[in-house]
Amino acid sequence: MRLMPIVVTVVFTVALAYYIYTPLPDAIQEQWKLMILDASFRTAMHLASLKHWLGIDHYITSIRGSMAVFEGTIKGFSSSESDSVVIPGVKVSDIDFVGIPVRLYEPPAGGEGHLRRGLMYFHGGGWALGSGKKGSYDANSRIVSDELNTVVVSVEYRLYPEVHFPVPYLDCLAAAKHFLSPEVLAKYAIDPERVAVAGDSAGGNLAAAVAQAISLDDSMSVKFSVQALIYPVLQALDFSTPSYIQNQHMPILPRTLMVRFWLQYLGADLSLLPQLMVNNHSASHHSAITPELRSRADWTTLLAQKYKKNHRPVVAEKGSNEALKVPGLLDVRASPLLAGPEVLAKCPRAYVITCEYDVLRDDGLMYARRLQDAGVTVTNDHIEDSFHGGFSLTVWPMEFDVGKRMFRGYLNWLQNNL
Repeated sequence: MRLMPIVVTVVFTVALAYYIYTPLPDAIQEQWKLMILDASFRTAMHLASLKHWLGIDHYITSIRGSMAVFEGTIKGFSSSESDSVVIPGVKVSDIDFVGIPVRLYEPPAGGEGHLRRGLMYFHGGGWALGSGKKGSYDANSRIVSDELNTVVVSVEYRLYPEVHFPVPYLDCLAAAKHFLSPEVLAKYAIDPERVAVAGDSAGGNLAAAVAQAISLDDSMSVKFSVQALIYPVLQALDFSTPSYIQNQHMPILPRTLMVRFWLQYLGADLSLLPQLMVNNHSASHHSAITPELRSRADWTTLLAQKYKKNHRPVVAEKGSNEALKVPGLLDVRASPLLAGPEVLAKCPRAYVITCEYDVLRDDGLMYARRLQDAGVTVTNDHIEDSFHGGFSLTVWPMEFDVGKRMFRGYLNWLQNNL
């Protein structure tokens, strides 16, 4: 009988290790830390799905609750780490821009008459999760404000399931137009020639779409001078690009989850997920998807050979008419990669971070290539040993060396280009 507790402990330990363990590429560092983070996220997803199935709560709301509990627990364990992101002199205010909640970060006061940089940031989270007021988003905004003498505006756009496309985009566009107005720039002593828009993942999607819209708007006297896109999601035509296939089971953002985020954002039936996974929504017989439109997201011509490798394009001959009816599927406000070259030519110079082990790698690489082809100056910072979400992993306890390196690269680029 004395052996029973030992046996139970051993079985539990083995089962836990099996659940946590995920094979990862050798190039990725701090692997067990990433596995634990991924297992925590998967657990939250499973519990949320169960509660949703039982009719207790919407699964996204449940995930948000789990994240809030985790953040509260971390703060309770170590107040010193939380305090480390508070930078003396940076003024933080929660205000509204034309009814859109934003968090404003103002750097320490400089000399009289000196203008500062301006930066508008859209957080990631699949258009459903996240907040610019929490965790690394808040910490990084404080650092940018302090180190680069920048007025940072982090936008709290509305999220799924409360809203769908185009509401998050319209929230971000309205906030951007307000921020760029001469009156607001003058109020915060921002140099109108040095204003950036940035975002990561879904926020990178919003930043790219907003940058395009502002660039085309002749009524705007001030426009963004640069855009910084961190592993942005930019198209929903092809979910079988080399990076989607290569990294389909990678932690943080597996392929199925990204497709689900798209369906949610576009307000589509989630039962269409299996059809989108095999590109039935973009089958060759769909006349609405013209050859010109396809060419704008054609990885076979836009990617370098080292990324294409031996992959083959997946184009269904006969797809689903229902899948094609997904609202917003071909709307450039949702899929900035589909914009025409005449639109891209007017966009501001760009900084694009892509990660080798990320399903969205090829979205960013293709956009960087198309911007360059349109005459835009682009810096593509490709991180060979990183994965999706790494940019946000800069705060204890989920602090990764690669995340700090990515954030420092972003800071350096803004320092030299904004």
